[in-house]
Amino acid sequence: MENTAAPQPRASQVDHLVVVAASLDQGVQWCERVLGITPGPGGEHGLMGTHNRLFTVASPAFPRAYFEIIAINSGAKNPRVAPARRWFDLDDHELQLRLSKTGPQLAHFVASTPRVSAAVRELARLGLDRGEVLDASRMTPQGQLRWKITVREDGQRLFYGALPTLIQWGDVHPADAMAPSGVTLQSLHASHPRPDALRGGYEAIGLAGVGLAQGPPNLIATLQTPRGLVTLESKGA
Repeated sequence: MENTAAPQPRASQVDHLVVVAASLDQGVQWCERVLGITPGPGGEHGLMGTHNRLFTVASPAFPRAYFEIIAINSGAKNPRVAPARRWFDLDDHELQLRLSKTGPQLAHFVASTPRVSAAVRELARLGLDRGEVLDASRMTPQGQLRWKITVREDGQRLFYGALPTLIQWGDVHPADAMAPSGVTLQSLHASHPRPDALRGGYEAIGLAGVGLAQGPPNLIATLQTPRGLVTLESKGA
């Protein structure tokens, strides 16, 4: 007898928050001013011509979560050939203009999943194109860090950043080498005019722990920091 059971969701969890900046230096200064810490080291992404700084924000609710500040690396060549664009909408002119005027911005989050290709297929069943699964890597003091990540050719985040990019890590997770930062993620919420469509995406990948409500596009992260409780919002960026 043919098995007609619905596909089982793939367990996913919040992997990291993404703050985009006009430059990495500006991102570091913003972090020191707003969160009260200097972000830890990151690295360069030859696949996208970007670089980042990282620190852990792990908490009981988000046990492996970390924080990424990312920017275009002006000293590196853009390896993406038009019309292909960098991840996280970093090639979007309006976003870059906003960053240059108002500073770094919470823009997105990434969810880790044990079987990224299967998760992409389940989103596709809902008409959600999360993009191609690319192999990526960068060097760290501990050796080569490898992962698979979804990237659309147009670089779009989708749902104003509230539908996560998907990542599947290799043998090593970057948070394993991070010392406590003094910042912890307390909650993550999203709002969107079409919450049912977004909820369907979360259910398709088995994502839990992210609040969802109807309203203007927004991603809201609440963090405990040396400066007290800090709330970051994307506000439709």
